[in-house]
Amino acid sequence: MTNVFLDGEIVDEIDEPEELKESLIGKRRSGDIDKQVSIYYADDKDELRINTDSGRVQRPVIIVEDGEPQMDDEQREKLESGEITLEDLEEEGAIEHIDAEEEENTYVAMDEEEVTEEHTHMEIDPAITHGLSASLTVFPQHNRGDRVNFGAKMSGQGIGMYSREYPQRFDTNSNVMTYPQQPIVETQTYDTLLKNHPIGQNMVVALASFDGYNIEDAVIMNKASIERGVGRSTYARTYKTEAQRFWGGQKDEIGTPDKDVRGYRSEEDYAHLDQDGIVNPETEVESDDVLVGKTSPPKFLGSGGGDEVKMGLADRRETSLTVRHGEEGKIDQVMVSETSEGDKLIKLKLRNYRIPELGDKFATRHGQKGTVGMIVPEENMPFTNQGITPDMILSTHAIPSRMTVSQLIEIIGGKVGAMRGEPVDGTAFHSEDKDELRDQLEKLGFQRSGKEKMYNGVTGEEMEAEILIGPGYYLKLDHQVGDKIHARGRGPVTLLTKQPTEGRSQEGGLRLGEMEKDVFVGHGASLLLKERFGADATEIMICENCGEMGIHDKAENRDYCPHCDAGDMDKTDVPHAFLLLMNELKSMMIDTELELEEDN
Repeated sequence: MTNVFLDGEIVDEIDEPEELKESLIGKRRSGDIDKQVSIYYADDKDELRINTDSGRVQRPVIIVEDGEPQMDDEQREKLESGEITLEDLEEEGAIEHIDAEEEENTYVAMDEEEVTEEHTHMEIDPAITHGLSASLTVFPQHNRGDRVNFGAKMSGQGIGMYSREYPQRFDTNSNVMTYPQQPIVETQTYDTLLKNHPIGQNMVVALASFDGYNIEDAVIMNKASIERGVGRSTYARTYKTEAQRFWGGQKDEIGTPDKDVRGYRSEEDYAHLDQDGIVNPETEVESDDVLVGKTSPPKFLGSGGGDEVKMGLADRRETSLTVRHGEEGKIDQVMVSETSEGDKLIKLKLRNYRIPELGDKFATRHGQKGTVGMIVPEENMPFTNQGITPDMILSTHAIPSRMTVSQLIEIIGGKVGAMRGEPVDGTAFHSEDKDELRDQLEKLGFQRSGKEKMYNGVTGEEMEAEILIGPGYYLKLDHQVGDKIHARGRGPVTLLTKQPTEGRSQEGGLRLGEMEKDVFVGHGASLLLKERFGADATEIMICENCGEMGIHDKAENRDYCPHCDAGDMDKTDVPHAFLLLMNELKSMMIDTELELEEDN
């Protein structure tokens, strides 16, 4: 017997699951049951699953019966002209919406030529098989599937203009490109999805090597192109703080803190603050500078050391808002408002103008990503007969193994589009024919291959190989080296383990793992290795008599063993984490004895 599930719960057991499935699908198509009910027979588990719940993503497909699609040419023309909608076709029984689970029972043809007696459905258009981001990739039918996926993923990371209202918005963090452009080679979904919110720039790309500086997917950038505005963007981050009120009349105070509250901060740390204790717009600030001066009452009443009524300023603590460690920029906007509880709310937006630098990440829509490996002065870049130097040089090794033929076609298409003055259509399965693009390129006075003779910018000699050069659409990605670069010598440690803090924002240390240790061993750098693993060294005393940890008595100023009261103590360094372990073992009534060896 086959179990029947309705929205995940067993409702019945039946003999003929296939018959019931076909019967229910027939009722759905005739309108006897709701159009959004999905019916799926899991052959491997012998379960019939009926789903009526909300939240299932469904997509339209044309119904095929006995090898005949139920949507004719007349209906297709009316759909294209907008006379009828998909809902009308669904009522007529020409199409139906299926979810991911029901799709497992279907056999979908890509177009009418493919349809056989075995097919159950046909795509309205083969381009529908791509998701929203993937539909932005041009000529995807000439790429490997994984590259289209990577390109789609990176379209979401491309810096563009995410909103027209970005100057007024206080988003947590945002990136806006200074000169975003619409691509020369675009798809039919581009206007619907992005239109006036482009995500990249058209750059003249050459496929060549350049002294090995574009090895391992790195890209070479033209210094003059950057100076003309290529790849520039503005990064903004919102900082906020509240002046809260507490029980007992205590409250936070905004203003420059007095000397006795400042703690480790100096006078210079508060130099940017105005009389109201808030920094002014257009002030240039650096890492760890104070943005809003603030003091708070002690965390626990009475921690000031005296009667609460007599508590003065010295009993307050410093809780100013500061710039994150490693960030800098100009104060773009300051907003003073109130929270829903009536507390004072201060928001500041810090902006930082970013010019492409070594390590910044760029990518095409074909999953070809790379960081800037070198920025070359224009006079040293290779140039064509017409004197055109590329904005970017991409390694030739990026193409063969990844088989992103679409990128090569895009460069040829970009060249044609730039010369003829109108965009090139690169929509999946509906794109302009690559051979026709080559013919047009030839008519425009270029080689069919898109390649050109180029000259070495340093020596002026003609290069041996002809080089593919033309406009390609590049995205500047969110992953910028300015947000990631991090190093430290000394710095803060965690209270419990005395080991360095974790993370760039905490000024944290860089973790040295097993594999890094092996590198030091391989290089014979044993002292450096020892130093790296002594970050949390703590001095302890050990009783020479019984091996227990010793105690220092401050009152009598003497060291003794709590176990045998002997006074003979040896000192040694152990990791603080080891000391914690020994203390935890003691708390579980497990005794630890240490035997010290003489240091040779």
